[in-house]
Amino acid sequence: MATKKKAAKKPAAKKKVAAKRKPNAAFMKPMTPSAALAAVIGAGPMPRTEVTKKIWAYIKKNGLQDKKNRRNINADEKLKPIFGSKAQVSMFDMTKLVSKHLK
Repeated sequence: MATKKKAAKKPAAKKKVAAKRKPNAAFMKPMTPSAALAAVIGAGPMPRTEVTKKIWAYIKKNGLQDKKNRRNINADEKLKPIFGSKAQVSMFDMTKLVSKHLK
């Protein structure tokens, strides 16, 4: 009969305790959207993080991401005034264009 040798257990490596990140107060401050932006996300004041989440929910719900290059967003009639009448913008340019519609 052949006996199997058990592999020696290595001592568990100590994990570093990650410091919790504090949210940036500037991102959490409620901002009022313009009329064009309010048509997409709603009229109430909300933080920038929530604005971004709601815009992405709208984009995904309406299938506005480009099929070939998923980084691009195709504007519909509600998004064109926000995107400066551009038919397509990249997701990185989107946040810059949206910030112009927040006060």
